[in-house]
Amino acid sequence: MSEPGTRDPDQIKAEIDATREQLSRTVDEIGSRLDVPARAKERTLRTRDTVVESYRESPPIVIGAAVALVGLVVGVVILRRKRATRRRNR
Repeated sequence: MSEPGTRDPDQIKAEIDATREQLSRTVDEIGSRLDVPARAKERTLRTRDTVVESYRESPPIVIGAAVALVGLVVGVVILRRKRATRRRNR
């Protein structure tokens, strides 16, 4: 590194501009990581795209998985209602 005061002003300006650009990219990256609603929306869209692509490749498997999921949810709802009814009757 050269002595202070002997550096070219254009070189100093170029270093400042490069540092500013790097800092800008870092701030943008931190901002995108902290934007939870945008990340959730992006995740939802990726999941939807995955499901659509899976359906196109093998519709019976996706339909079967959806039916199984609905059955599981219905089963959990029924089980919880039965437990709640038993607790009220005690």
